[in-house]
Amino acid sequence: MDPIKVSILPNQFLKQNGTFDKEEAIRLSGKIAGVCYDKEGFAHLENEPVEKTMRRVNMTLKNGHHSVYDHILINFNLQNIPKILAMVLNNEHQYTTSEKSARYTPVIRSGDSIITEQEEILYHKWIDLFKKKIEMQYGSIYNDAKIQKLAQENARYLVTVFMPTQMIYSTSLRQMNYLASWMQEYIEQSDPNDLFEQTLASSMQQLQMELFRLNVLEDGLMRNDKYRSFSLFGHNLNRKEEHFGDVYSTLYKGSFAQLAQAQRHRTLDYQMERFDSKEYFVPPIIQDDMALVEEWLADIELVKDVYPQGELVQISEMGKYEDFILKCKERLCTSSQLEIMLQTKETLLQYKQELQKNNSPLAKDILKYTHGARCTFPDFTCSSDCKFKEGKQLIRKI
Repeated sequence: MDPIKVSILPNQFLKQNGTFDKEEAIRLSGKIAGVCYDKEGFAHLENEPVEKTMRRVNMTLKNGHHSVYDHILINFNLQNIPKILAMVLNNEHQYTTSEKSARYTPVIRSGDSIITEQEEILYHKWIDLFKKKIEMQYGSIYNDAKIQKLAQENARYLVTVFMPTQMIYSTSLRQMNYLASWMQEYIEQSDPNDLFEQTLASSMQQLQMELFRLNVLEDGLMRNDKYRSFSLFGHNLNRKEEHFGDVYSTLYKGSFAQLAQAQRHRTLDYQMERFDSKEYFVPPIIQDDMALVEEWLADIELVKDVYPQGELVQISEMGKYEDFILKCKERLCTSSQLEIMLQTKETLLQYKQELQKNNSPLAKDILKYTHGARCTFPDFTCSSDCKFKEGKQLIRKI
């Protein structure tokens, strides 16, 4: 398996050797910390004695007033990072990320790849099967390139959620140190008998080492006085009560792949919990063929020990009504991943039903969004009409 590699994109704190000029960044943060009480403003602080700046730095690092270190933004180029570790990072809301898409890029296994030969064989087998099914049903609508993309999107359900990916991840000096401290906690508390946790902990350890090599970690920022931890992992989620009003909370089963899509809605909160007994997502394009369904389930069972992206997990979703509507404006669309489109539609109809049952003032408002895809919404303008009837009716199978 290729090791995780991290580099920093050019910025004012990047040294010629590719490491981070942490000392200079911290000094700037110490000057910024004086703005709130300096009568003459930042221009005066720029020329203050270094000793005064460092006294302020030491004070803020010790008393937990770390917000000034959020002014230092770093753009990380993360390479060979496992998909699940990217999901862990992406579930924290203070970031911007651009990640390689499995829809547009095929899964390629190298000699020492974590992707097994079995996954590679099944991936290519099902790309061919999906292409035939899609062409048979939607060949008059989609061209060969689109069919290939959709086949790849569905075949990747058979590939491990630990598959390596690449992304540009931008966050602050403070946040990255917080993340590193939570990684340390996860590493120390991971179950030695749980292969999923051990594999993820090993990846976190690699990422920590890269951050240390790049001179990004600062002891004062890695104190976890509030005992925070990664938000992605929930416990006893089945005990949560569902609620639909001005705010909502709902539970459903979804694949790792769907969750990776959903958590990008940073105004909403997501948690996941793995099931004791494995279940898998079955792509709708094959659900009318029981022989293919049985073949799919048999094949995905062959790779169950590598945690395929099609494995279902319990998902908790919470947020405000208006932010859920924003999610609908993103996901109720022909171009959206099918699984998350179907789940968003299901949650929308459940939301409508509960609002009507409780005579909520929002019951009338939500009706505007229940007539089809987002292009039917009165407050959304589509810039590119798909002209796809099944897509607009939210009944497509691919």
